[in-house]
Amino acid sequence: MFSLPKFANPLPEQAFYLGQLWEKAAAKFPGTPVTLDQPLATFPDLGTNFSYASLADVVDDLAARLWAIGIRPTERVAVHKDDNFDIHLLACAVARVGAVPVMVSSALPGEIVAQLLARLDQPWLISDATKLTGPLDGVAVKELTHETVLAGTAEFGGLRRIADFTDVSRRPAVQLHATQPALITHTSGTTGVSKLMVHNARGLFHRLLPQQMIAWPIRKKETVALCMSFVHSRFFHSLGVFLNYGNPMVILNDPDPDKIAPIFVRHRPGLVETHPNNFIQWEDLADAPGAPLSSVRYYSSTFDAIHPRTIQRLLKASTRPRPLLVQLYGQSETGPISGAWYTEKSAEKNDGRDVGYVLPGFIKLRVVDESGHPVAKGKPGHLELRGRSTIMTYLGEHNRYLKNINEGWWRLGDMGYLGRFGKLHLIDREIDQIEAIDSSLEVEDVLMSRLEELLEAIIVIGPEGEPVPVICTRRDAPLDPERWARATADLPALAAPLHWPFNEVPRTSTWKVRRVEITKMLRENTAPTVGTAG
Repeated sequence: MFSLPKFANPLPEQAFYLGQLWEKAAAKFPGTPVTLDQPLATFPDLGTNFSYASLADVVDDLAARLWAIGIRPTERVAVHKDDNFDIHLLACAVARVGAVPVMVSSALPGEIVAQLLARLDQPWLISDATKLTGPLDGVAVKELTHETVLAGTAEFGGLRRIADFTDVSRRPAVQLHATQPALITHTSGTTGVSKLMVHNARGLFHRLLPQQMIAWPIRKKETVALCMSFVHSRFFHSLGVFLNYGNPMVILNDPDPDKIAPIFVRHRPGLVETHPNNFIQWEDLADAPGAPLSSVRYYSSTFDAIHPRTIQRLLKASTRPRPLLVQLYGQSETGPISGAWYTEKSAEKNDGRDVGYVLPGFIKLRVVDESGHPVAKGKPGHLELRGRSTIMTYLGEHNRYLKNINEGWWRLGDMGYLGRFGKLHLIDREIDQIEAIDSSLEVEDVLMSRLEELLEAIIVIGPEGEPVPVICTRRDAPLDPERWARATADLPALAAPLHWPFNEVPRTSTWKVRRVEITKMLRENTAPTVGTAG
């Protein structure tokens, strides 16, 4: 799986241009199928069955319409609409006319979107009637933007609709310099208002290259199913990897296991990727009718560490020879940092905090103490990185960006240590550390492994600084207090557990838990509940 291919450079221009992503894929593999789980919101009549060539045509068509609307090179265009794959296609079309797509999650509340629009300094906004009559109702959108244009089919307030621009002339792609801003995404916002991260095409390329090398063995061979945030840079890179290799694709928006199961039974993907917390939900597919996970040879997990129990269940559900789960640890500001792969057997020994080996030749990583000085190997501290894939800045907050740099090293905000041969072990996020616990993440892994009925276990700081476990169970089933007592008997002292509905846990667009928000909810006594578990 991880042997490097014998070629000098899979992307000779050393830049990843989003506006030409589908065009280049279609030139090599025009007929390769792409299936969606729902029609495109802007062009629903096109259905759900596409090819590389037909989607390249959709991007080209959208780009021509955006140019006719008046969008021009280097202008910022925020894309904030209801979740649908056309979010990605609109972003590629924006890039194709030489403008800079700004990906704004549909999960963000209106007041946060307003702050991001203000930082963008009068951007274009591509939105839809659902957002403008919902979360953005009451937001001064007109004052914050150059103009808002509508995706989708619904009308709103006399705004121009992209779908209404027909019979427009197609244009060749505009290619900016590789060091100019090419994409703006935002941080997950787990600690407050999201930061806007500025990427250029060269930095995006340096993220793509190691991922492309890792994926070389499955080129053309496997159907790839992707179910992840359309606004995250990781989604663009996943497509960049597999479109370059001509893999059939299944693009999914809804992670509900009951909806995923029949799709997997019908298409039998060989590789699947989703967020770690969705993989936890997909454990239910291991014993589902039709064996929806039986065809999966490779599971790909990024965004966050994944629980060992989840790895074991997923791999056991596959009937393919030697199935693997590949994990990449990274951050939005840096791209992938380390990688690991697990078999069903090796997953039994995984402690969940082991996130693999630092990517050789791409990333340099060090561990420093509170004063910023490197510590000896094996000792815990703050993680810092050097690499060519780091973002250019935080838009509108450059001083905040500079505060993360220590003599050329980027501060990750994670605590951990380096083991033998560059193996990286995480402890906690700096902001999430609790004095009474060495690693809340480790305690969470233990709870998940001991209590199979748990869908989520989150240790957060309580109102008095105490460690409070927030737990979610499958289908909100009650948790046996005696089982909880036995599972926690040898763990650090925890407050009484709180049982929450899984769907009411505050999360980001990539399903990361907003721990700071949970602490705030506990302090303000606004927490949801299924009942007290203790």
